Amino acid sequence: MPMSPTRDLSGALLLGGVRLSDVALAAGTPAYVYDLDGIAGEARTLRSALPSGPGAHLVAYSVKANAAGPIVRALADEGCGADVVSGAELRVALACGIVPERIVYSGVAKQDDELDFALACGARGIGAVQVESVEEIARLEARARAAGRRARVGIRVNPSIDLGEATHAHIATGHDDAKFGVRRDDVGRAVQLAEGSQWLELVGMTTHVGSKLPSVEPYREAARTLFRTVRDLREAGGLRSLAFVNTGGGFAVDYGDGPVPRPPDFARAVVAEQRAQGLGDLSLYVEPGRAIVAPFGVLIARVIQPKLTSGVPFLMIDAGMNDLIRPALYQARHRIVPLDDTGRGGQWSSWHVVGPVCESSDDFGEHLLPRDPPASVAILDAGAYGFTMASRYNGRQLPAEVFVRGGVIAGKTERESAEAWARERATAGDVPSLLRLDRPAR
Repeated sequence: MPMSPTRDLSGALLLGGVRLSDVALAAGTPAYVYDLDGIAGEARTLRSALPSGPGAHLVAYSVKANAAGPIVRALADEGCGADVVSGAELRVALACGIVPERIVYSGVAKQDDELDFALACGARGIGAVQVESVEEIARLEARARAAGRRARVGIRVNPSIDLGEATHAHIATGHDDAKFGVRRDDVGRAVQLAEGSQWLELVGMTTHVGSKLPSVEPYREAARTLFRTVRDLREAGGLRSLAFVNTGGGFAVDYGDGPVPRPPDFARAVVAEQRAQGLGDLSLYVEPGRAIVAPFGVLIARVIQPKLTSGVPFLMIDAGMNDLIRPALYQARHRIVPLDDTGRGGQWSSWHVVGPVCESSDDFGEHLLPRDPPASVAILDAGAYGFTMASRYNGRQLPAEVFVRGGVIAGKTERESAEAWARERATAGDVPSLLRLDRPAR
C-alpha cells in the first residue's frame, strides 16, 4: 500500500510532508486533506502497467470518486482522461483540461440536456457515450439527429457475475439484477441498433463488475467475458468501427483489513487477457477512482469530549456521517489515529468513535487510541467518496478541503458558516421572514 500518511520523529502525522496538526490550525475541522503528489504518482504507476504508445491505453479517472478541481487537474497533467456520470462532472473534467476525446460518459439515466451537452463538446463530441440499455440507444440516436451530429457510442455489457460476499451489495454492479449495463443476451441486438444508425458510431465496448474488488480474479473474469463477446461479434462481421475495450474500475484499497492487489496488478491481468483473446489491435481503457485517491486523503477532526459508560467508552468528534457517509452507508471501516502520537509509550484504550449527527448510524466503530484522548484525530484513506458524498444534514456545513503539493499547502477551500446555512434555509423560496439570524429572537 502507498505510504500515506507518515509520522515524523516527534510523532506528528504528516501527509505529503505537511503536519496535519498545522493544517487543522490553518483550516479548522473537520477538513479533508489531499496529497496531490501521491495521487499523481499513483496514476503514473498505473499507466506504466498498460501498453505504451500513442492511443494504446487510457486511464479514465472516475470523477465521482473525488471531483475536486486540483485533483482532476493533477490527473489531467499525468495524461489521464475521465469517466463521468453526469453533465456536471463532464463540465468539471473539461474545465480541468481533459479534452473531450478522452472522456467517456457512463450512467443509467442520462438526461436529454446532458446528452446534448456531451454531443456538443469539441469538434466531434466526447470520446464515447456509454449506453447501459437497449432503450438508451434510441434516445441517444434521437438527440444526435436533433443536433445534426454523429455520436460516438460505447455499449456497457453486464458480465453477469455475482460477487456474493466479496464486496458490499451496494457496490456490486455486474450481476443479473443490477440496473447497470446491457444484459449479455441483449448485446447482439444493441450492437445491431447502434451499427444500423447513421447517427451513431460504435467505438467502444465496456464492462464493470463492481467496486472494492478483493482480488484480481473477478476483474479478470469480467474482462474475459467482455473480450469473448467482442471476439465473437467481430467474427460474425460486427464491430467494424470498434476502437477500444474498457474493463472499468473497482480496484481495491487496503483500508487496514489486510493486503489487497495494487492497481497495476489489475491492469496487467486484463492486458494479458486481452492479448490471449487476440484483441491487441484495440485500445484498452480502465476507469479507476477509489484506488488512485483514497489512500492520499484524510479527514481531520477535533475531539469534542469523551463519554464514559459501563461498556466501551465513547469518543465524540466534530466529523460526522454527513462528512463521511461510507461507514453508515456501506458499513465501511476507516482507521482512526491521533494527529500527534503523544500516547507513544503510554497507555492505549479501545474507544468507540462517534460523530455529532443525530443518528445512531453516525458511528465510526471501535479504535485503539490513547487512554488520555488526543486533541485531534485523522480518519485515514478518506480521499474517495468522502467530500463528494457529503451533505448538510442536521444543519452541519460542508467541511473544508486542503490540497498539499511539494510539502506545502497549495490551496484550500473555506468551511461554510452556520450563519450562511441558516440564512439560506430560513429564506428558501424567497419567502419574506421577520426572523433575525444575527441575534436571538425575542
